[in-house]
Amino acid sequence: MNSLIKPRLRIAVQKAGRLNQPSMDFLSSCGLSFTRNGSSLILPCVNFDFDVLYLRDDDIPEYVRRGAADFGIVGQNVLAETDAKVVSLTQLGFAQCRLMIAVPAVSGIAKAKDLEGGRIATSYPNILSRFLVREGITAAIITISGSSEVAPELNLADAICDIVQSGETLKAHKLVPLCTIMESQAVLIESPNKNSKKKEFLNICKL
Repeated sequence: MNSLIKPRLRIAVQKAGRLNQPSMDFLSSCGLSFTRNGSSLILPCVNFDFDVLYLRDDDIPEYVRRGAADFGIVGQNVLAETDAKVVSLTQLGFAQCRLMIAVPAVSGIAKAKDLEGGRIATSYPNILSRFLVREGITAAIITISGSSEVAPELNLADAICDIVQSGETLKAHKLVPLCTIMESQAVLIESPNKNSKKKEFLNICKL
């Protein structure tokens, strides 16, 4: 199937969340126009042979890797967590954030080494695991799907590892940044599909 040329290009973007609107704004800035299609997860472009697929952000790399989507817009943090074997074409300059470890302000934890023997709640266990190994730290990783900021308050964890943008959520839960694991922003990824329209799309978007 992957060798067949699809009649329309497909690009996967986040269905809901912080990358959704910036991704659609980017596509609109390229001159692409879309017509809303109710609750459908496939949104057709009206002036180019092109469809947007609305997906969960952590599913986007797999759809692109398997050729179900020709391109995808996803955060570098998600790409690193899934470790998907896809081509990252370019950084897109929006949705900048940092993946950080944060701790309660009253914890007494002052450096990464102080996490030895502790518990860290995160939605990014793979990235965090690689960081701990690299730093020679042994700590329990508690994998959760979101809202990690509340974990220390509930005594579920001693620290969290999560995406930080403004830092306001950390302050609201009396957490302070300890260290940055990675910088992240939106990137455009490409599937191995052979499609003659790919170059045309990249030219339209000046990529």
